[in-house]
Amino acid sequence: MAAAMVVQVLLVAMRLLLAFQRVDGWDQAHATYYGGSDAQGTNNGACGYANVFSLGYGTMTAALSAPLFNNGKACGACYQIRCAGDSACHSNVITVTATNLCPQGSYGGWCDSPKVHFDLAQPAFNQIANLVAGHVSLEYQKVNCARSGGIRFYVQGHTYFIQVLVYNVAGAGDVTAVSIKGSNTGWISMTNAWGQNWQTGTVLDGQALSFMVTTSDGRTVTSNNVAGSNWQYGQTFEGSQF
Repeated sequence: MAAAMVVQVLLVAMRLLLAFQRVDGWDQAHATYYGGSDAQGTNNGACGYANVFSLGYGTMTAALSAPLFNNGKACGACYQIRCAGDSACHSNVITVTATNLCPQGSYGGWCDSPKVHFDLAQPAFNQIANLVAGHVSLEYQKVNCARSGGIRFYVQGHTYFIQVLVYNVAGAGDVTAVSIKGSNTGWISMTNAWGQNWQTGTVLDGQALSFMVTTSDGRTVTSNNVAGSNWQYGQTFEGSQF
């Protein structure tokens, strides 16, 4: 009888714990750091953000392991994180942007699938734990991104191949679809090249450009005529924002 009562108590406790986890909304992961004390080593990478500082992401960034990175679909997403259950932890809760992939086979094996892992820029890691720890457990949840100004469109390529880097996206942050329209065309769905680079082979030289951006939460924002008909490759244009 006593054993049966203990089992019942444990089952109730487990149900309460699961309910709390669902309400609380935090999931478990681990974290390491990279990029040096100035985070210069976090530039470039699998999302296509050549310079995270000039693009406005700063040092609060993270490279995600494959299960979170999701083949680049997570690029631009924001995560609230806090250190958990380690003597090296600080009590801070910070928000980081996904800007890179921490690939399979990285040092220590922390990013190997199916592990959920954040390889933080060193200044970000330093805010949640002592650097000497090197590796800590953490809790995370996906949150909306706060951005200054409108969505940015960096236009690259040439006449028969336009590639656009989409960044500084507020709200969900992670872009799932982009369309482009010239002043003489209808809307053209762009193909995801890699990270947050989107491309089309349609010739749009000499036409004003508009963009339509959809994020993972299903919301869409349209930026009309953000680039005038005299736009040039290598220029960045600012559109509307969520």
